[in-house]
Amino acid sequence: MKLPKYAAAATAAVVLTSIAGVTAVSAAQGDNSHKAAPSSDASALPSVNMEALVKAAQIDPRRPDNKLTPGAKASVLLVEKALADRKLLDKKWVDGYFGTTTTAAYTKFQKSLGYKGISANGLPGKSSLAKLGAGRFTVNHVIVPGPKVKFGTKYYVNTRTQKMLLQAQKLLHRKLVLDQGSYNPGGDPTSVGTHDGGGVVDINVKGMNAATRTKVAKAMRQVGFAAWVRNPNQGDWPWHIHATAINDTDLSVQAQHQIGDYYLGQNGLANRGKDDGPKVTIRTWEEYLRVR
Repeated sequence: MKLPKYAAAATAAVVLTSIAGVTAVSAAQGDNSHKAAPSSDASALPSVNMEALVKAAQIDPRRPDNKLTPGAKASVLLVEKALADRKLLDKKWVDGYFGTTTTAAYTKFQKSLGYKGISANGLPGKSSLAKLGAGRFTVNHVIVPGPKVKFGTKYYVNTRTQKMLLQAQKLLHRKLVLDQGSYNPGGDPTSVGTHDGGGVVDINVKGMNAATRTKVAKAMRQVGFAAWVRNPNQGDWPWHIHATAINDTDLSVQAQHQIGDYYLGQNGLANRGKDDGPKVTIRTWEEYLRVR
């Protein structure tokens, strides 16, 4: 809700069922725990599409208007109603728009579960949705970032991002080298927090000409990243490709804003200028897998 005036295949196939009395997942495991919730016959319950819900949570706070994210309204309403019933969201904001007010309410819910840091980033994760929806709704099209793994010899990403990078390499017929990985709080200050959580990488472009840099950025976009070629004229950094994985539920708040801006045709920088990257059909990783 907006303030006044202001793995992969399993993602589509797995159905996470939320029931009353669901076994609590330890807060230490975060909002994307791999433990499945207990299952039950919940055929009478409505269903939340997690892919559409998370997409709305990234885009809606960045909109200059009250347009709804296509395909997300029903799922957002179910979540907003549950938050309102917990007295975390005023009922007047239950409208299918996952803007800044709804994001703040969801963050409060995550913190009420004991989640901290990136696990309380306002994006609905698998674990918190199961708890919020207990006895109210089921969750399908579940997104799981997966555990942290090394990509190359130095930097870490989650397994969802790893799969995306490996597929981009296949499209490009070349290996990609990282200048910076994910889960890197306190790293390069010019990144302004985008790498604090998951789903964000910087690609080394040493030895690439302009055409190759654009080709790499295009491949990254095709597999589900919001990706841009960055140059020294834009900030205090060398040439590189900055890429943020759409719908990664471990995204830092700053990275979430970049995704929203990408969908709105912007460049992901503080100036919110026009997108200067290669044109592709915008898809998440899960959407890419379904259409390739």
